[in-house]
Amino acid sequence: MPKERILVVDDDPSLREVVRFSLEQAGFEPVEAKNGKEALEMFRAREPDLIVLDIMMPEMDGNEVCKAIRQTSSVPIIFLSSRDDEIDRVLGLELGGDDYVTKPFSPRELVARIKAVFRRTTATPEVELPDEALGHGELKLDLVRFKAYWGNAEVDLTKTEFAILKRLIGYPGKVFSRGELMMDGIVSDRTIDSHVRHVRKKFDEVGGELIETVHGIGYKLGDCT
Repeated sequence: MPKERILVVDDDPSLREVVRFSLEQAGFEPVEAKNGKEALEMFRAREPDLIVLDIMMPEMDGNEVCKAIRQTSSVPIIFLSSRDDEIDRVLGLELGGDDYVTKPFSPRELVARIKAVFRRTTATPEVELPDEALGHGELKLDLVRFKAYWGNAEVDLTKTEFAILKRLIGYPGKVFSRGELMMDGIVSDRTIDSHVRHVRKKFDEVGGELIETVHGIGYKLGDCT
């Protein structure tokens, strides 16, 4: 089975070396870029399965790189930043990031975050699902092509957003805690809230209202009518 290829983008060569070693030890295939412009070149040339992307970089910052990639791809992106401001985390996630790690961090934590994103975004469909698709009201999910629809309108989701919606649609009416939605305890509550807010915004643009907040508990799928 081929190794997952991970593009590590950071202008600090020492950090890239540490991350590369940790990824190799964990069984991944790391490739590197030292700035935003090189990151886009490597993304097109090497087609990584996941990107670890620093925000503060020369040439292009991480947010600009993420916006450029999201025009053509939903590859998972984990942001790195030396700043822990909530506005930075929310901006990164709303641009299409899947997770956010604050420097300094342990290589073990980063590897755990990467594995968690892969678990959420590459899980195989449950065998009992008929025709490899799920539907609830106007909401439809194509589990093979990772496409979401509201009626006849296709809604472009990141892999993490798709995974959250897949979790909700599998049990309509069930209230999920934030931890249950993310399927592990690694990602923060604010991260989950940002992803849900982003999903709501995308479906609102096509007239869909689907995720309901259950205060003090979490979220559930609405009627989708």
